[in-house]
Amino acid sequence: MAEPIRDWWARRQFSRGVDVPYPVGTYREAWAPFPVLIRQYHPDLNAGIVLTQIPPAADVLLQWQCDAGHVFVATPEEQRSRPGRERRRSSWCPECVAAAKPKPVLPVGAWAAAGVPLPRTRPPKPTGGVELCTRTPDLPVGEPFTSVCAPKPASSVEAQLRAELGERLDYTTGFNAVRVRRPFFDHLEVWPDILLPELRIAVEYDSTGRHGLEHVGRREEVDRRKDRTLRAAGWEVVRIRTGRLEKLGPHDLQLAGLGKSAYAAILDEFRTIRGPFLVDAYLR
Repeated sequence: MAEPIRDWWARRQFSRGVDVPYPVGTYREAWAPFPVLIRQYHPDLNAGIVLTQIPPAADVLLQWQCDAGHVFVATPEEQRSRPGRERRRSSWCPECVAAAKPKPVLPVGAWAAAGVPLPRTRPPKPTGGVELCTRTPDLPVGEPFTSVCAPKPASSVEAQLRAELGERLDYTTGFNAVRVRRPFFDHLEVWPDILLPELRIAVEYDSTGRHGLEHVGRREEVDRRKDRTLRAAGWEVVRIRTGRLEKLGPHDLQLAGLGKSAYAAILDEFRTIRGPFLVDAYLR
């Protein structure tokens, strides 16, 4: 019988006698043929456990989020077998599949013959949604670009982090936004602190700020939403968390400062996400 992810992980920890029974990347090759499932899986919805730590045959209940924003529960086997012979994106989401099925419609003559009055058409109700900014360019989802709406960097530490990473990695600079699929407030774009386009990794620097109110409480929930939006667009997020801020995602780092050891840890985390072969190819 399938069990929740936390219970399944705790049982594996007990049976194997280790804190991490399956290291990150153990089942990377097994999940590689399912890019849609990789995009739908969010570690922050599954106790921080990465998809490559879960055997595809595991009888465990996982939470998934489709491109339309539906969150649903399914086992790995249910997800892998759901599409059948047709590999539509919506096939991996039961709600999208149900909505895509055409409903039987009687022809107008049949309504009249049965003496049933035709249904009245009603004007659509106002959704109350926020009007989206029109200055976001029409780019493919996940494409980095330079946004005119992005706020200017206000942290000197963030500038230092960007400069130090630039000395260690040869990546394309100048981008400050990523085109996303779902609206993030009133924009179809997200503005990470630092973008590494070649690695598809966004780096965020989080501190509690001068008054101890930054990145806590409701602002922490905004950070989580931002991370989910980026992951749905094909990016991974590494947050540098200082001031005793707890990790929000599986690749976040809790650091006391940005010394040499800190940058070594950051590069190691990049290697965990994209593999050493790809990351080391951009080392200066």
